[in-house]
Amino acid sequence: MSTLEERLRSPGPKRILALDGGGVRGIVSLAILERIEAILRERASPPGSGPFRLAHYFDLIGGTSTGSIIAAGLALGFSVDELFSFYRELSPRVFRRPFWNFGLFGPRFSRRPLAGALRDIIGDATLGSDRLLTGLAIVTKRVDSGSVWVLHNNPRGRYFARRREGSGVANGEIPLVSAILASTAAPTFFRPEFIKVNDSETGAFVDGGVSPHSDPSLQLLMLANLKGYRFEWPFGADRLMLVSVGTGSFRPRHSAARLRYTPSVFQAVTALTSMINDGSRLVQTVLQWASQTPTPRDLDREVGDLADDRLGHTPLLHYVRYDGQLEIDWLAETLDVRITPRDIELVQKMDDPLALDLLINIGRAIARRHVHVEHFPAAFDIGTAPPTPATV
Repeated sequence: MSTLEERLRSPGPKRILALDGGGVRGIVSLAILERIEAILRERASPPGSGPFRLAHYFDLIGGTSTGSIIAAGLALGFSVDELFSFYRELSPRVFRRPFWNFGLFGPRFSRRPLAGALRDIIGDATLGSDRLLTGLAIVTKRVDSGSVWVLHNNPRGRYFARRREGSGVANGEIPLVSAILASTAAPTFFRPEFIKVNDSETGAFVDGGVSPHSDPSLQLLMLANLKGYRFEWPFGADRLMLVSVGTGSFRPRHSAARLRYTPSVFQAVTALTSMINDGSRLVQTVLQWASQTPTPRDLDREVGDLADDRLGHTPLLHYVRYDGQLEIDWLAETLDVRITPRDIELVQKMDDPLALDLLINIGRAIARRHVHVEHFPAAFDIGTAPPTPATV
C-alpha cells in the first residue's frame, strides 16, 4: 500500500480544501490561502520541525479551472508564496491576445504559454505520481459526451489503474499538465484539451466551470463520501471539514432595455455566466444548510443565512467558506477598501493581468477580515509535517 493510500484510508478526521474557478482572479484565492497557511503553520508545526505546507494539513485538495492550477501546486508541496510568484509571472504571458480577437471564431488566447509554464514546474508527472503529497481532484467537463469528470489520484478509484490489458487509459496515467489544461480550457478563451480515454476514443475536455461545479465544494464532498469513489470518509462535524475558497464574486447588472437590442450571441454568453453563478450559489446554499459553519452568510433576502435550518438532524460536516464581493459598496463597507468604478470593472474581469495588484490587496483584506484561527477546530489538528515539499 502506498503512503498516499495509507493516508487516504487512515482513520480519524479528514480535511478537504476546495478552490473555485475565476481566471486571473485566482490570485484572490492565493491571498486568502496565504493567511490560512500562516494560521495552520502555527497550529501544526513546532519550531524547527521543517517547512509546513497546506498539503500536510489537507487530505484532499481540489479545484476547478484556475483552482485546479493552485490545487495541483499545493498538492505537489509548493508554498503559497511560491504559487504567488508563479501567478505573477504566468498571467501576463497567458492572457495576451491580438486586439482584434474576441473569441467569436476561435479561442482568444493560445494555450502554449500556460502549457509551457506548467511543464516547467510539473514536468511529466502524472495524476498517479508519488510527487503528490496528498489527495488531488481536478474538475473538468467532457464536452463531447456532456459529462462532468473528476480526475483524482485515489489509488483505490475505479478508473485509477488499468483493470485489464487494453481496457483504456487509466486516470493515474493522465499527465498532470493535461488534466490542468482540460480544467482550464474555458470556451472562447482556450481550445479544448483532447485526452485519450481508451484505445479507440479521445475525449474533448473544457473548463469544469461550464458545469454546476465552478465552486467544486459539493463535488469534492461527494467524492469524499460516496462509496463509488472509494474514499468513503464518514460524515460528522468533528470528522469531516471542508474549507472552500472563492475568487471574488459579483452579480452582473443588465438593463432590460439594453438586453432587448443586444445581439443573440452576447445574450447567450450572459445567460451562461448567470447559470455558472447560479450553480455556485446553489452549492453554497446546500453546504451551509447541511453543515456546522462559523462563516454563515445571507444567501438571499428571503432565506437569510439558514441559521434556523438544518438538512438532517445533525450537521454532516464542518464547512468554512471564504470569498468576497467585487462590488464598490461591499468593499468599502465591509473591508474599508476604496476602489474606483474603472478599477471595479478591471478586477471583475477574469483575463486582465493589470488587475493583479488590486486583486491581491482585496484578497488580503478579505483574509484579514474573515479568516480566523477558531475556524479550524482542534479536532482537526495534525502533528509534525511529513516529507520535504517541492521547490520552484
